[in-house]
Amino acid sequence: ELDGMENMHGVVVLAATNRADMIDPALLRPGRFDKIIQIPLPDKDSRKRIIEIGAKAIPVIDDANDPQHVDYEKIAELTDGLSGADTAAIANTAVSLVIHEFLDKHPDVKDVEKSSENAKVTMKHFEEAVKKVREQKDLKMGEKLVASYYR
Repeated sequence: ELDGMENMHGVVVLAATNRADMIDPALLRPGRFDKIIQIPLPDKDSRKRIIEIGAKAIPVIDDANDPQHVDYEKIAELTDGLSGADTAAIANTAVSLVIHEFLDKHPDVKDVEKSSENAKVTMKHFEEAVKKVREQKDLKMGEKLVASYYR
């Protein structure tokens, strides 16, 4: 407990929140959570790197001559104001969109097996994923959809 009734040696308590404005002032009194470290939202370069890492293991159109190629710089611009976790969710959401689109076009299992290497994530999928992540982020607690874009 943090009530000061027992002497605790060598104990470090860490806490994290995305709502620092809601922290009870009693927790911030001396001897409790003395140090506050604020980690800002990622900048454009950091968001670009997060997206590149998330997209490393997924099949994307990366040929710059292809009009549907994935432009990580543009995605980083579109994700301004998003946290690292929200930004990381974009690659997974884009993959989910491709899977659903592919399965809608190829309902037969044999067709899926033959054509699966053609399923690629495009810039359009990433742009749609950014919209979906922003929509989910903007919902208030209690309104959150249970990942409606995942089936």
